[in-house]
Amino acid sequence: MASTIPIFLSSLLLLLLSSTLTVHAEDPYRFFTWNITFGDIYPLGVKQQGILINGQFPGPQIESVTNDNLIINVFNSLTEPFLLSWNGIQQRRNSWQDGVYGTNCPIPPGKNFTYILQVKDQIGSYFYFPSLGMHKAAGGFGGFKILSRPMIPVPFPPAADYTLLAGDWFKANHTDLKAILDGGNDLPFPDGVLINGRGPNGNSFTVEQGKTYWFRISNVGLTTCLNIRFQGHTMKLVEVEGSHTLQNTYSSLDVCLGQSYSILVTADQPPLDYYIVVSTRFTNPVLTSTAILHYSNFAGSPVGSPPGGPTVEIDFSLNQAGSVRWNLTASGPRPNPQGSYHYGLINTTRTIRLANSAPVINGKQRYAVNSVSFIPADTPLKIADYYQISGVFSVGSIPDNPTFGGGYLQTSVMGANYRDYIEIVFENYETTVQSWHIDGYSFFIVGMDGGQWSSESRKGYNLRDTVNRCTVQVYPKSWTAIYMPLDNVGMWNVRSENWARQYLGQQFYLRVYTPSTSLRDEYPIPKNALLCGRAAGRRTRPL
Repeated sequence: MASTIPIFLSSLLLLLLSSTLTVHAEDPYRFFTWNITFGDIYPLGVKQQGILINGQFPGPQIESVTNDNLIINVFNSLTEPFLLSWNGIQQRRNSWQDGVYGTNCPIPPGKNFTYILQVKDQIGSYFYFPSLGMHKAAGGFGGFKILSRPMIPVPFPPAADYTLLAGDWFKANHTDLKAILDGGNDLPFPDGVLINGRGPNGNSFTVEQGKTYWFRISNVGLTTCLNIRFQGHTMKLVEVEGSHTLQNTYSSLDVCLGQSYSILVTADQPPLDYYIVVSTRFTNPVLTSTAILHYSNFAGSPVGSPPGGPTVEIDFSLNQAGSVRWNLTASGPRPNPQGSYHYGLINTTRTIRLANSAPVINGKQRYAVNSVSFIPADTPLKIADYYQISGVFSVGSIPDNPTFGGGYLQTSVMGANYRDYIEIVFENYETTVQSWHIDGYSFFIVGMDGGQWSSESRKGYNLRDTVNRCTVQVYPKSWTAIYMPLDNVGMWNVRSENWARQYLGQQFYLRVYTPSTSLRDEYPIPKNALLCGRAAGRRTRPL
């Protein structure tokens, strides 16, 4: 929750902030104090050990406005280390706050750490989640919304908004799931789908007839893409991970792992109760969960059956993904139109091709990128880089192109130059849908198709109005291409959003480097940074 803190403590925090990073005096501060605990939860009717934030599952929503400074003091009352990460928050010049093990030492049990974030030049719908081990399978996630500043026009009328966090779920405790993966096996099929932490018909969203409502939808699950639909209603898409979109209307919408969408739903039907349906895509069997869209002037139960949706149709999904376009005339976080950035007219300086695979290494199931299965180092990579600790990782330890050779274990770090403009092609030779996320960045999805990518594929790229986002799906036996300006110095996690695959190695770190030590390019290590591994006992910076 946002907290009102004593004046003396506020003064101390502001002193810390003023000496930690440079912020504009007019940008507001919002303070949060969170206590992380284990607690009993029953989302599918079976008792489980959940991760609660201030006693809540899911955790409290973060509400902010563009450029706000967020001071989030996290107390770890678990019996094991803990970290939170912020899906889609770019941490401009500040990968120190990213909250993954490659950048941050975990918060020890019984200790606290204060995250200092600025949602610089961002708007949109996102979420946060616990990033260590399989904590995400126990909860600890919540919504994160960034509203536009009052002077920035929004391309749709104001509407009351709801956050809808959906995801597949397992009845097993996170420790049991971790043991399965550590034993060299993949996860079993999930047991159900949750909507805001509850099973079928566990949530009701009340609407008034004739009014329009903003639903912020995120897939916070572990292993499956989802499809959402509203019985008897259509959905108008308005925003995707910080990009205002063309306002296309859909009867059902795919939301793959780690993705976030904003839709408008108008309560324009007879006053009844209607099903909101979320079901898994590309799975057999199909798992389904429901919530209720409740008209305030109706007392009764939903009529009819929950509407069915797409199941394994790849062409449907490819066509829908291609229909999600940038609104070129709408303002983003700044007054100028989104379309004033002509991403398609900039020459790329490098092409990186990334192929996922599922090798068995030393008799255990692993996952890999360009044949490299990531293993964590004994010291967070960003911290080791700052202190120039040798032997922790090697830049260039993952190739730019698929090798199609046998998989091997490595702490994989790819080097890149600040201000380069790169093309990345995600190539999926497997029969399962992939979902890729890049911390610290958003990117332009210029191409997506079935089959194998080649240089000829560039002829079909959308170089005018594709959407700009931070998480992208790659369909089975297909590819997806993105353009990305390397405008954010730091150590950034590139990962599968399938959490089992991420945990077993389908990730690496992109080290975006500049020799400059200017604060204009990157903030220095925070004074309150936790130090561990080979950096333990060192000092951060003098006061």
